Amino acid sequence: MIVEARPHLATDPRLFLLPMLMLALLVLLVLVLARHAQAWTTHGRPAVRTPGHRARPAPAGSPTGVLLAVRGLTVELSGPDGRRRVVDGVDLDVGRGEVVALVGASGSGKSLTAAALLGLLPEAAGAVAGGSVRMAGQELVGAAERDLRRVRGARVALVPQDVGTALDPLRRIGPQVAEAARLHRGLDRRAAAAVARELLVWAGLPDVDRVLRARPAELSGGMRQRVLVAAALAGGPELLVADEPTSALDAATAGQVLALLARARAERGAAVLLISHDLGLVAERADAVTVLDAGQVVESGPVARVLGAPAHPVTRALRAAAAPAAAPAPARVGAPLLRVRDVGVRYPAGRWGRTAPRPALAGVSFTLPRGGGLGVVGESGSGKTTLARVLTGLHQPTAGTVELAGSPPVAGTGHAQLVFQDPATALDPRQPVGAALQEALLLARRLGRPAPPGGAPELLTRVGLAAGLAGRRPWQLSGGQQQRVVIARALAAAPDLIVLDEPVSSLDAVVRAGVLELLRSVRAEGVALVVISHDLAAVAALTDELLVLHHGAVVDHGATPAVLARLRQEPPGRTTPDPARPDRDVAAPPSLEEIHP
Repeated sequence: MIVEARPHLATDPRLFLLPMLMLALLVLLVLVLARHAQAWTTHGRPAVRTPGHRARPAPAGSPTGVLLAVRGLTVELSGPDGRRRVVDGVDLDVGRGEVVALVGASGSGKSLTAAALLGLLPEAAGAVAGGSVRMAGQELVGAAERDLRRVRGARVALVPQDVGTALDPLRRIGPQVAEAARLHRGLDRRAAAAVARELLVWAGLPDVDRVLRARPAELSGGMRQRVLVAAALAGGPELLVADEPTSALDAATAGQVLALLARARAERGAAVLLISHDLGLVAERADAVTVLDAGQVVESGPVARVLGAPAHPVTRALRAAAAPAAAPAPARVGAPLLRVRDVGVRYPAGRWGRTAPRPALAGVSFTLPRGGGLGVVGESGSGKTTLARVLTGLHQPTAGTVELAGSPPVAGTGHAQLVFQDPATALDPRQPVGAALQEALLLARRLGRPAPPGGAPELLTRVGLAAGLAGRRPWQLSGGQQQRVVIARALAAAPDLIVLDEPVSSLDAVVRAGVLELLRSVRAEGVALVVISHDLAAVAALTDELLVLHHGAVVDHGATPAVLARLRQEPPGRTTPDPARPDRDVAAPPSLEEIHP
């Protein structure tokens, strides 16, 4: 037939159109059938659950009121020195509607315990070596991946620590939140998109329509964290595992995120496993607490007893380290190292390159002497991270000038270094941390910078890490250890200026105190610091001047003690309507019961 039709096709190519259209429809049909087959395989049955299914009663034989029961959980990781035990015999109970905190020093095994509960340990290097994890009576250790998929998202959901890696940077926010509703609740695309919008409204995000169309890089850290909470709730889970949900947020935004978790508990009866190094947060929000040290439980019980009268030395050390930071270093006076004059930044918005209606920075001016310390504070989205990128030459201002030692800062020269807020996104996950530090040292020598003679081991020791960690990759380290590696890499080039974006936000109290002392000694050696943080105690310990940003503009600037005193009386933006606390004239956000009928 094809041979007979060839002369006609040569004279009239339009005859190709109908066969090609039929072929395209056939391919589309195959893709649709494959998608439905994948959904059937993933969930084990057609997705016909009603939106926001109610919490299931515990099966017969499960402890009354206990939602999650962990007994003797043991986790081992493979490394250059063979397998090592990182979680050893952990026992933990979470009751229905209860908030249980898991605390401990950096590297104590908190996040690995959470990953093991969800079956999310790295396949190549991590494994549960023993113990039991029962969710409402259902055993999860050793369960088939198909069964675990039914649990994740629909019954247990994770709010991860690193907002920079938890969201797909190439996809818009709306489809990412809607995907959870489609996978775990069986909604079609239109219904899932509607649920995603309602959840973002519930989470108090301003201008929800813009957020739905935005990509993660277009949102502040606080907005991304609230998106993650909304996405975690899309499947109507019974248990939320919140891994350091507020570690890098300003006080106002952290309060909003914690309020979301409290609302999920109040409106849906969701239990929360709160992983945190912030003992103040734990004392305020948790009902019970379990303390880990070197992968083992050293103390557990009601919060009032464990934190009020700790029996174990590790708990007492954590509480003692949470005391106020040391007094600030003396102020430096001298010729300015850094001059910032009327700096403004506007990001293009829309596909035609229109500028954003509100600038990210507007009219920012200050000077900083060599060895000086400047703190920068402000609520989420106030322009702090944009300022950090401008000061280190990673982003050019659209107005004003920046001079570092008389010249505009140029990225990659070693004169100015930036310690990023999300250490997981700043390190190559495939590269051992020792190799990353050696790479930084090699670059510093090529640039003529006075690099430390001891190499990577000296840098690791300087930031309080064991030299033996040089052979590990970033994903084999805790969040606090990753942060210290990033600080060590910044010190490799012996810079004149270090800009630190939330340098101690992910550190426990003990390690935090050590890193603050390290940074004070760096200042004493003549390195200027710009410290961007929501931790006012850390800012007070490291800086002698403080600058307050609000909507990209400087609203206060002066000596750190004086500005802090004014902040305690009148925080910036206090009169600005809080999207999480709408006025009476604004429609209140829906409850989870309304979103999940």
